[in-house]
Amino acid sequence: MDSPPPPTPPPLQQLPFQVLPRRSELSSQNIQFLDQNLVTHQDLLVRAPLLLSDLTKERSNFDAHLLNLRRKLTELAVSWISRSFSAKSSLSKVNFMLENLSLQTSQYGIGSWKVGKVLVEEIPKLAKQVQRIENILKYIDTALQLEALVGDLEDGVFCVGGLHAQNLFSEKRQTSLKSMDFGPKLERILEAIKTMNNIEEVLVSIKKFQAQWHRLLESVDARVDKILVVVRPQVLADHRALLSSLGWPPKLLTPKIDSGDVAGLSYPLVLMQGDKSKCYSQTFLALCSLQHLQRRREDRQHNIIEQRECGIGLWAIDELVSPIASRMEYHFSKWAEQPELIFALVYKITKDFIVGVDDVLQPLIDKARLRSCSAKEAWVSAMVQMLSGFLAKSVFSVHAERYKDKQVRSEVSTSWLHLIDHIVSFDKRMQSLLSSETPFFLEEPKRFEGLSRGLSVLTIFCDRPEWLKIWATIELKDAWKKIKPVLKDERAWIIDKECDVVVGTESKHFVLSSRGDHKAPIVAESALKIAWEMIERCQTLPSLQHRIRFIRSTAARFFWYFLNGLVLRCKNTDFSLENVDASLIKVCGSINAARYIESKLQEWSDDVNFLEMRIAEKDFDIDGNNEVLGDSCFFGDEIESLEELMTNWLMEIITALLHHFETLSWEYLQNGRFFVQERDVNLNRVPAVTDLAVSFGIVQALDALKSQLHLGKTSLNPKDFLDLWRSVADALDQFVSRSIFTSSIQFSNEGINQFDSDMQALFHVFQPFCSRPEAFFPSIREILKLLKMSKEEAKLLQVALSKNKNGTKCLHSLGISHLSFDQVDKVLSNRRCRSWS
Repeated sequence: MDSPPPPTPPPLQQLPFQVLPRRSELSSQNIQFLDQNLVTHQDLLVRAPLLLSDLTKERSNFDAHLLNLRRKLTELAVSWISRSFSAKSSLSKVNFMLENLSLQTSQYGIGSWKVGKVLVEEIPKLAKQVQRIENILKYIDTALQLEALVGDLEDGVFCVGGLHAQNLFSEKRQTSLKSMDFGPKLERILEAIKTMNNIEEVLVSIKKFQAQWHRLLESVDARVDKILVVVRPQVLADHRALLSSLGWPPKLLTPKIDSGDVAGLSYPLVLMQGDKSKCYSQTFLALCSLQHLQRRREDRQHNIIEQRECGIGLWAIDELVSPIASRMEYHFSKWAEQPELIFALVYKITKDFIVGVDDVLQPLIDKARLRSCSAKEAWVSAMVQMLSGFLAKSVFSVHAERYKDKQVRSEVSTSWLHLIDHIVSFDKRMQSLLSSETPFFLEEPKRFEGLSRGLSVLTIFCDRPEWLKIWATIELKDAWKKIKPVLKDERAWIIDKECDVVVGTESKHFVLSSRGDHKAPIVAESALKIAWEMIERCQTLPSLQHRIRFIRSTAARFFWYFLNGLVLRCKNTDFSLENVDASLIKVCGSINAARYIESKLQEWSDDVNFLEMRIAEKDFDIDGNNEVLGDSCFFGDEIESLEELMTNWLMEIITALLHHFETLSWEYLQNGRFFVQERDVNLNRVPAVTDLAVSFGIVQALDALKSQLHLGKTSLNPKDFLDLWRSVADALDQFVSRSIFTSSIQFSNEGINQFDSDMQALFHVFQPFCSRPEAFFPSIREILKLLKMSKEEAKLLQVALSKNKNGTKCLHSLGISHLSFDQVDKVLSNRRCRSWS
């Protein structure tokens, strides 16, 4: 009798290809096995059932062999446990006997050398052996516990693999989701994940308390890794097949998108019901549990003491984005010259689906007990990373390569900056989608706080530092290109009375109110604005180190260039007597700009975000400059250089004013004819100071000084002008007094009054700046006091000085503390009064 014909294999189109794993997910042995047995299409139709029968038979043999091994393992375990119990009982008896021995020796005072030897030598050795045996027992118990857990895990995964093979070569036609029967398989997968979590608990305990058992850890990790290599691809394959059966991803309405109109999109996950919803929930929970397990293993293997939260990314949500990305890249490739359409499409899809993601997936995340995990954040992060991957692969890589060509560098720089503008705007819009989600986004984000890694497209530059360097170079060149015409425009250095700057026909008010207080020209405001824009453009960089590098390479270096521009402007001045006013205004403008920028840099550095970057810069030792950073603020070097510029050029102004005064008053102070001549009128009366006019030789010097100080007051900021006039007063005090001491001027009665009148005129020049200007001329004031001293007082003072004992005390009693003995004697010797002769 003929044997029945073999069963007819199902048609090729009826095979469940939706559950077939990808070739990349198969091991090399599986691929080799399939290539050997299923060479042609006919082999797949004819030999597949026979191959399934053979595999099923081999699996049965393996099951029987595995059961035999488990039985032997159980017998060995029972044998070891019985031995451990007997050893433990013996050790307990020994401990009991030793305790009795210790009590007896302490009770009867036995001090023989034998007992001493036992107590000193034998008992410690015995204790070490006992501890060693206990450690061995503990190791055996732990190893047996892990062996049982891993064995159960391998059995469960083997059964899952069997179910997967049945699904792959099933003879039944699967036409519905129910026929795919995810239930039993997912239950076993979840059970396997639970077992791996139990294994992980044991391994964490070993890592914490028995670190010397590292070989046991390595052995178990190796076996669990092999299981994960099998489990994760199967879970992902089932999840992808389920998504495909649900109609994910949705269609992107190609005609409207190609025309630039991104229309609303349907969300299949919201429409799930019944078995579809249940199956998707199961696969979602399986992926979440598997990811949580993977994170725990990584924490243990990398010695992370505190368990990390799940973070932003979720594998299950990444699986939603992956098929969308493959469709969107088709449109991205056609919009290479219109990046705004790319960002618009990504933002539209993210925004349209975010509510559905939160409604459908957040309850599943909560059910999986993933702490601090947000479905919205995971969705936004996955979309951002998808866009970042495309830009890095297809846009920035091309721009970076073209940037090397000097002929097209200008064009690349423009495109690069245009793209960065869209990225910064896109990051802020994506951030707004999460503004009501977590406390991190409850308020307007602080400057430089940045987004978490994965929520910013600028993450591209954290992964490619060479691109960050190119970006910084382009930004710096663009900033300098903007500020150069402003530096050359003299109108940008002018400030009117209302603290407005008129450029052309437009009037621009100060952005910062303090600029008027510093009398800073608009060029300083422009420089600060340009630098601030560069700083703000990197605020979504998630890496603090890269943010510091970018700011150091752009804004900080830009201030150095601007500082050099101020120095060159100051050097191109001529402080000659004819050009002193114009030069004074020009240098004052540069000092005001430096002072205003210095104040703003100090204000920025005091911000908590810059303080954080400053601390991080010291910790990271970025660019190897930790030794010179010290404890200064973030812009400490720039502030120091600005202060040096202000100090140096303030001294240049003071030197110029003093030089002009000296030139105009040289003859007055060196000739002395104004102080020697006697008047013939009414010899019995000494003219009062009010009767005398200012000497002709010093009038011009005083007038020029008054005009220059007035110009300085209107042109220089209050802080630096205060230092200016006080320094000028102090220098004039020393200059006039030194001229008196070094010359051979003889003072008559009329000459003393004339000198007093001239000095009062000098004091009056500084009257608008303080109520008692003579207080800033201590040497001149004391010289006048000595010249006006009576004959008797002068002789007593000279006698006291000659003895040089109570001279200092005598001078102080007269209110003279700024002149030395020799100087006082010189002044007294130069008196040539008629009443003394």
